[in-house]
Amino acid sequence: MTERVYKVIQLVGTSTESWERAASAAVERASSSLRDLRVAEIAELDLVLEDGAVTHYRAKVNVSFKYEDDAS
Repeated sequence: MTERVYKVIQLVGTSTESWERAASAAVERASSSLRDLRVAEIAELDLVLEDGAVTHYRAKVNVSFKYEDDAS
């Protein structure tokens, strides 16, 4: 079996609609600049409040992708 190495980064997606949309925004943005995305894990969900009302949903997302160095 070939060994593989993956790198994990944390992104924060935001949305005025939902946590799902916030998480999707983070993954969609990551996919535009990273190759071989493998797994996305929701690390934390929170809300931005103004005057007691929800204005934004935030999703902290851990995204893993295949690690490649210059020797690959």
